[in-house]
Amino acid sequence: MITEEQILEAQNGWGKGIIKIGQVFLEKQDYKLAAAEHIKTFYNYQEGKVLFKPTLASLKQFRLDFDAALSYFVGGNDNFPEDHGFAIKPWVDVQWENIGTTIVDNVGLAMGNYYFTPHDGSDVVKVEYSFGYTRDRNGALKIVLHDSHVPFPGS
Repeated sequence: MITEEQILEAQNGWGKGIIKIGQVFLEKQDYKLAAAEHIKTFYNYQEGKVLFKPTLASLKQFRLDFDAALSYFVGGNDNFPEDHGFAIKPWVDVQWENIGTTIVDNVGLAMGNYYFTPHDGSDVVKVEYSFGYTRDRNGALKIVLHDSHVPFPGS
């Protein structure tokens, strides 16, 4: 059974992973490897389909395989020319505001806002999200749904 506490732990780990990718980038180390490890740790591409709709993607907005997800986080893939590397912005903090979580059988769902603090000191970026989690064959909590958007600006 998945618990709300485990979802919160996974969210905090995911945020720390995004920050780490940016730190590795700033240190001029292998940030692509750091991003690949992040994806392997938090997403379940190894065992099946992951429904990933990242925030800053509009031309090819769905990232259904590992390479497409990696491109979103670090850029550099000619198949996704709009990707500039979300994780190498870089960010220094990620804060989660869950509006709600629900557990149905072996699936955990969370929805809310998360806030990204840029390294350059510019304004915090608010993003809306819905994440779905299941366990992989080893029992680790993994993302199978990642849907995030910049909030609608209103009329």
